[in-house]
Amino acid sequence: MRFPAAVKMVEVGPRDGLQNEKGAVTTGTKVELIDRLSDAGLTVIESGSFVSPKWVPQMADTSQVLAKIKRKPGASYPVLVPNMKGLEAAAWAKGVEEIAVFGAASETFSQKNINCSIAESMERFAPVAAAALKKGWRVRGYISCVLGCPYEGEVASKAVVDVAAKLLDMGCYEISLGDTIGVGTPAKAQAMVEAVAAKVPRDKLAVHFHDTYGQALANILACLEKGIAATDSSVAGLGGCPYARGATGNVASEDVLYMLNGLGIRTGVDLDKLAEAGRFISRALGREPASRVARALAAKLP
Repeated sequence: MRFPAAVKMVEVGPRDGLQNEKGAVTTGTKVELIDRLSDAGLTVIESGSFVSPKWVPQMADTSQVLAKIKRKPGASYPVLVPNMKGLEAAAWAKGVEEIAVFGAASETFSQKNINCSIAESMERFAPVAAAALKKGWRVRGYISCVLGCPYEGEVASKAVVDVAAKLLDMGCYEISLGDTIGVGTPAKAQAMVEAVAAKVPRDKLAVHFHDTYGQALANILACLEKGIAATDSSVAGLGGCPYARGATGNVASEDVLYMLNGLGIRTGVDLDKLAEAGRFISRALGREPASRVARALAAKLP
């Protein structure tokens, strides 16, 4: 098997991982988590979102978080921006250099999640991306439900390809393909990636797997075999899709890193420091890390 020599790990825990937590997570805790993740060597850390606090109250302090984190040279701290109002808020925040827009490959999911059709979402994102690029910011695109939808079932690859092509045309430097409810399997993941890669260069693609059915690592490995060299993950396995009953959340960063280390793939991330960051946020949330690697390492601690 041939794998990329190096893989970029995109850490989504501080945003995607925490956004649906019911109990309030303090600004100081978020800042310390991001700083610990930076110290572990992660160079892309999603740090918040500029969405309505009415809908996502956990992200209401994103501006304060961005003002207090210790930025590492060469690292980026992207934020989710769903519309022009969010972009205007991001422009007032300290140090924003990269944003993300979040679409879906399922019409029903798009309506349920962001209250508009796929076509309408693309129309909404286009001026956001254009304004961000004009500011010199980078724009990353996310596509949810690339392998399945909680409402529609299996999602056709053509729908994913169409959205990916539109995001590329908007100027997204990278497009993250998200198995939002974690129903994908390796062969289906590979087929989806191959379909998208026919329209979008592989070096502009990333994958984002949830571990609902325990397939996330296998799916990442399968996509690495197809030349994908960027993967999203969440420290301690934080987060998950609120629309997927029984979903166990994002694939844990510790588990992904352990696998990549075993393959001899460079990431620049320190496993021990990453695991400690996971233990830190898990203690703050009052539970054990979902990461099996983190639990195994903790068992060896004195």
